[in-house]
Amino acid sequence: MFDFFQNIHFVQPFWLIFLLVIPFLDWFSRRRWKYFDPALLLPSVEAVGTHHTWKTRLNKLLPYFRLLALAALVFALARPQRTLKEEEVKAEGIDIMLAIDLSSSMLARDFQPDRLEASKVVAEDFIDKRPYDRFGLVAFSGEAFTQCPLTTDHRVVKEFLSGLQCGFLEDGTAIGMGLATAVNRIKDSPAKSKVVILLTDGVNNAGYIQPLTAAEIAQEFDVKVYTIGVGSTGEALTPVRKRPDGRFVFGLARVEIDEGLLRQISSMTEGEYFRATSEQALVNIYNQIDRLEKTEIDVTTFKRYSDEFHWFISFALGILIFEFLLRTIFLKRWP
Repeated sequence: MFDFFQNIHFVQPFWLIFLLVIPFLDWFSRRRWKYFDPALLLPSVEAVGTHHTWKTRLNKLLPYFRLLALAALVFALARPQRTLKEEEVKAEGIDIMLAIDLSSSMLARDFQPDRLEASKVVAEDFIDKRPYDRFGLVAFSGEAFTQCPLTTDHRVVKEFLSGLQCGFLEDGTAIGMGLATAVNRIKDSPAKSKVVILLTDGVNNAGYIQPLTAAEIAQEFDVKVYTIGVGSTGEALTPVRKRPDGRFVFGLARVEIDEGLLRQISSMTEGEYFRATSEQALVNIYNQIDRLEKTEIDVTTFKRYSDEFHWFISFALGILIFEFLLRTIFLKRWP
């Protein structure tokens, strides 16, 4: 019921002042019945008793049905209208490629439950905050591959993102390969702004493309690279070897991130380098990138109106018909 009155306004609200007359009519009706109704005077009502039935109780409500119908007609005269909005959104979106490290060290447990899962959750939230941007996904370890090309279907991107697992590719950390693959996927984009977010927790030790060479390619195609180093300081519980059944054996290992290289890559492409030592720090980093890379949105709003007075008239007629049937059929009372 309350949903009906949302976005309702009155074109001729001065009619609503007549609602103040209704209490006066109620008072006048009570006074009229008191002085002009036929009555039988008795010295005592003990013999008659004070028995009440549902008819006697309902009979007292009859005047209020008419007053309620009158109030509904006053609302109808005030011409209620519902505002219907239509929005035409013209967004100059940003194309963003996520390049995520899948080396075995991403299973380190200094994040909960590990670095990879924490990174995936935060990246999904980042995607949800940017509904007008296109996203793509590149995964890399000892080599790199495109998991998802640029698309506006964020549901598909998040499905591929949630399916990322360590062990898909040869182990290692090919930062140059990951960056080059992401740049290759975004370089021909017509978007006004092209961004790569590269997330890793190690040192480049694989691949045939050097990271700085990939950064030069990104610079050539005006691709801005934000680099994120993931991992706590000191030592962390990290996979140190793999069993024959494919499961990892964990042990304490020193956290090593080539921060100098990541800073140089971001500096060359006019991006920024961030260090995430905790889940909350990673959230803050993505929030900062979200503020740095604003999407330009031009929204044109069209308003339409629909008259709703017929609902009040129908309600008033329904109440009057109901009151008439009660008075003439069920309560056997004729004016």
